[in-house]
Amino acid sequence: MSRLRFSSAREVFESFPALRQLVGTAPTTEPPLTFLARLAAGAEPQQAIGFCAFLLPRREAVWWALQSVQRLRPPGAPADPGLQAAEAWVRDPSDALRRAALDIAEAGDSAEPGTWVAWAAGYSGGSMLASHPVPCPPDLTAKTARIAVLTALGRVPARERDAALRNCVEACFRLVDDEGGGTRT
Repeated sequence: MSRLRFSSAREVFESFPALRQLVGTAPTTEPPLTFLARLAAGAEPQQAIGFCAFLLPRREAVWWALQSVQRLRPPGAPADPGLQAAEAWVRDPSDALRRAALDIAEAGDSAEPGTWVAWAAGYSGGSMLASHPVPCPPDLTAKTARIAVLTALGRVPARERDAALRNCVEACFRLVDDEGGGTRT
């Protein structure tokens, strides 16, 4: 089964109205990967990061953000508890591990990309609160995954940022293509 849930870029925007505020390029009827490639090659390629986060299903969006942030970390960086919690949830998407990721995010440093990846995992479903049921909004995983990747990209030296951004977008393409989700044109 394909990880690509939408047949056009417009469908992504219709499913997630908040995306219009995050991606200034008007949606089209193009296939999503074609639209994504156009965003990545455009004048504001960072818009492609937001589109990636909303294009993927929640678990895959967390995996994409996790991989992207890990690749952007400096060599030898200490283990990040937010990334570890998110990875544990991706590998076993149980509610207990989702809650554990949410707990780590709540205790984490909001300036750290790994904290935002943990938020993405924590907001992937279930309740936002342990005390009583408060459903997670359907777009919260994508929003926090986007913040994680953009925060990590902001730490990359300016001369390396374009290549790093392209690598993040390519990771999204690979995730979709792994399941035969379509090809770019």
